[in-house]
Amino acid sequence: MKVAVVVYDGVFDSGLSAVLDVLNNANALGGQLHESSPTWDVTLVGPRSKVRTRAGLLVAPEPLELGDTADLLVVPALGESDPSALLDHVGGEASRPVRDLIARTRARGTTIASACAGTFLLAEAGVLDGLRATTSWWLSPAFRDRYPKVELDHSRMVIDCEGVITAGAAFGHVDLALAIVRSASPALADLVARYLVVDERPSQAAYTIPSALAQSDPTVAAFELWTREHLAEPIGIPEAARAIGVSERTLQRAVRRTVGTSPIRFVQDLRIERASHLLRTTGLSLETISRKVGYEHPNTLRVLLRERTGKTTSALRDSK
Repeated sequence: MKVAVVVYDGVFDSGLSAVLDVLNNANALGGQLHESSPTWDVTLVGPRSKVRTRAGLLVAPEPLELGDTADLLVVPALGESDPSALLDHVGGEASRPVRDLIARTRARGTTIASACAGTFLLAEAGVLDGLRATTSWWLSPAFRDRYPKVELDHSRMVIDCEGVITAGAAFGHVDLALAIVRSASPALADLVARYLVVDERPSQAAYTIPSALAQSDPTVAAFELWTREHLAEPIGIPEAARAIGVSERTLQRAVRRTVGTSPIRFVQDLRIERASHLLRTTGLSLETISRKVGYEHPNTLRVLLRERTGKTTSALRDSK
């Protein structure tokens, strides 16, 4: 398979390296399998003869146009942590050649893959409209606001939808590259993961910080603060809306727009976050912790913890 990996000024060094390392290891390790092993012919392409990564390293890619002949186009993230600066870049003239390549690639039906902030380039090029996608959980409010036509699920680590593969936060590039390998050979992906000592993570939920998402909107921030103050009590959404001075409908819309979920689900996220913290940092019984976060029956909390974090209560305690 011919793979074109796009490099451009400011590209995230670790993301770029992760993609290259996983694919190179897949090529090297394929001979250990009894089955016929796929290979990836990787070429770096870029808008100029020399580009500088976020960390200042110089890369000399092939012309961007070579990406037009690839079987797979991979777009690593921009190394930018500020959402405003990220949006300025993806919508600016500097990124236009990359966006045009992405659009041409999608029009040909070629598979496209990206992770973290790189998914903004895909969305800006219009190739994610109407599709399910993911991105870094902490960039999701800015993503939803900018690209309302995309069905964003920031809880997922990797989503493959109609030939466009997106992955979550920065080191989700590893998960992205392993997903690429897995699509051709699950056995080879497992082998690469074992040699590199990495695990494929199906969800970002365990890493999400609800308060960080809430700060993107004043209504959601007020709702989050009020909820934390009443976490041990039964929480009604109409009561919460009145307490922070908005209508229930306004609260529903604000939470959905900012966090991508319902107020009830957001309350559950805050309770799970608090319960996980107490399990890791205290010796309190599950019954006591359940009451502190508003659940009468410990089994309700136990099920939610497993569902949202992928871990049992015992495993959470052992991670102290």
